[in-house]
Amino acid sequence: MGTYTQLIYHVVFSTKHREKTIVPAQKKRLFAYVHHLLTNKNCHLYRINGVEDHLHILTHIHPTISIASLVKDIKLAADDFIKREEIFPDFRGWQDGYGAFSESIKAKERLIKYIKNQEEHHIKTTFLDEYKALLQEYEIEFDEKYLL
Repeated sequence: MGTYTQLIYHVVFSTKHREKTIVPAQKKRLFAYVHHLLTNKNCHLYRINGVEDHLHILTHIHPTISIASLVKDIKLAADDFIKREEIFPDFRGWQDGYGAFSESIKAKERLIKYIKNQEEHHIKTTFLDEYKALLQEYEIEFDEKYLL
């Protein structure tokens, strides 16, 4: 019998101290790098986007990879890429934690649209408010002091 999986995750993480250090003109280079990284790990990227202080990634992960190790690899490799290529001059790293939400294939198109429209979405909403709303939507209990 073959192995069949549908392991879709919506991953969210921010820059250190949520500083606005992701330069819009250069972010597509970072997105291409993350796409390449995911492809090399046999994952499928559905969508990546973000604004100056955080990223959203919607991806299917290979069943041999844990979400924790994948996010760790993305953050370490992206940090190295950003610093080596000097694409975001004020970038000081990523926050320590992340959000990872398992998703249904039925939600895929809605999430792709949501991630695609991040710039428009954040005209009205801060990252912190968005992140709290995600945690509440997925019924994840949290302590606000750990969101800072």
